Amino acid sequence: MELFDLRIFLAVAHAHGMTKAAQELHTVQSNVSARIHALEKELGVPLFRRHARGVVLTASGEQLLPYAERIVRLVDEVPRVVGDEGDPCGPLLLGSLETTAGLRLPAVMAAFAEDCPRVDLSLSTGTTDHLIRDVLDYRLDGALVTGPVRHADLDETPMFVERLVVVTARRVDDLEVALLGVKEPRVMVFRAGCSYRRRLEDVLLTRGVVGVKCVEFGTLEGILGCVAAGMGISLLPAAVVEQHASRDLVRVHELPEEQARTETVFVRRTDTPPSPALTRFLACARDPTGVPALRAV
Repeated sequence: MELFDLRIFLAVAHAHGMTKAAQELHTVQSNVSARIHALEKELGVPLFRRHARGVVLTASGEQLLPYAERIVRLVDEVPRVVGDEGDPCGPLLLGSLETTAGLRLPAVMAAFAEDCPRVDLSLSTGTTDHLIRDVLDYRLDGALVTGPVRHADLDETPMFVERLVVVTARRVDDLEVALLGVKEPRVMVFRAGCSYRRRLEDVLLTRGVVGVKCVEFGTLEGILGCVAAGMGISLLPAAVVEQHASRDLVRVHELPEEQARTETVFVRRTDTPPSPALTRFLACARDPTGVPALRAV
């Protein structure tokens, strides 16, 4: 099995077509088709199902996909891992909760960019569930998520502790009123898979509040803006609210310690050793300028 054939397989799988894959690989469509046919013949199974608009993976192709991605990724990592110990270079794909990205990472990323100017750092934000899935599927080198994760395929490093608070409109001055005083409670949350969303649902459930209506947002600004307008309540890290421009438009309500405490951890796959670039990033995250950037609050 040729490595080049696996690269072609991945290109076709991601492009959902032979012609588009050929364009991305700067070759002709007949060459792509021939290499895929040869790979299918070698493996003894069809990898794609052809249709009028392109191709889709067969069950065998779906099984091959993560192995091909892993093989190609490991081969591409070899020069970086063994050759850039003193001066890391190449891509570094990281993920983070949006709240963490906005509050904790700007100073870290600035310190890392100065320390490792040859590294192409890419940061994507998402929910804990989404980010963990991307790390497991090798789409990210690692991610900052809400812990504990406790997954056999993931290495988990504690980074810092957050204090969660309930956030309401400014006029609501009592936590129990905020949680119990509405017939149809609405919570302003990030999309499904958000750990803060699950925690808020648990807080409400302990008070007998069920049937909560979730209004999903893609940004922190959207959540705080609608909370300030009295549309509903949310649960967020206290430090995020305190530093946000909307802090004077909302009211913060403290929770008991067991409900308020949450830990952010950094996760990466256990079967992939950290690259020099990732090692340096974590060093910056722990202590970018002599003072820990990701410290507890």
